[in-house]
Amino acid sequence: MTTTLELAPRRTPTLRPYLATTSRILRQLRNDRRTVAMIVVVPALLMTLLYFIYQDTPTNPLNPVSLFDRVGITMLGILPFIVMFLITAIAMQRERTSGTLERLLTTPLAKLDLLGGYGTAFSVAAAAQAAVAFLVSFGLLGLDAAGSPGWVVLIAMVDAVCGVALGLLASAFARTEFQAVQFMPVVVAPQIFLCGLLVPRGQLPGWLEGISNVMPLSYAVDALQEVSVHPHATGRMWLDLAVVAGFTVVALCLGAATLRRRTQ
Repeated sequence: MTTTLELAPRRTPTLRPYLATTSRILRQLRNDRRTVAMIVVVPALLMTLLYFIYQDTPTNPLNPVSLFDRVGITMLGILPFIVMFLITAIAMQRERTSGTLERLLTTPLAKLDLLGGYGTAFSVAAAAQAAVAFLVSFGLLGLDAAGSPGWVVLIAMVDAVCGVALGLLASAFARTEFQAVQFMPVVVAPQIFLCGLLVPRGQLPGWLEGISNVMPLSYAVDALQEVSVHPHATGRMWLDLAVVAGFTVVALCLGAATLRRRTQ
């Protein structure tokens, strides 16, 4: 006698399961104080460390902008991206190893409901992260930019959400939480090296500049640099922000396409 395992029929994304998934992840985050502390506090602490590193660095007479202002505004986009990628990849992999994801995939819950719920829940965390980093950097550390600090917060939030989407995608290719962490040097480190933080992207060798052009963090850094030198939002800033948002949507769709049950 043979038996077959019947899976729930595929469903199109709907509002109710999406909201239920978002609510569940937010409750889990609220009960995990160490994760909340890492999401909200760590970027602000690292910005504080950066301030003291550059505190006594002399200013170039030809460029009155302090090193902390130049590097700090860029790091406000990079740090949320790193933290949210790491947290999301580990959290999603934990769902797999605990069996929660396997059970969810046998229900009528659509894949986009699941990933959308994760994305939304961690986006709320990213908003809190950006707000705290903003208050510490601009309010306590005296970070200055030509444009509105509000644009900096918006870019940091979008970049953090992109980190969430890439973390969800990376978790699909990991078998353990340790493997999820190993994606950090593969996915994140090259983007830090090529985003324009160390060397302006226009000064990179042609083939490295080409690689940089297909990395979302490059456009987030470009958008932040636009805010740092222009008093008003520019078309280039909006274009860069749209590119980062596009990367986020593509990563979520790819994550949904690669999301599958691993046991029969």
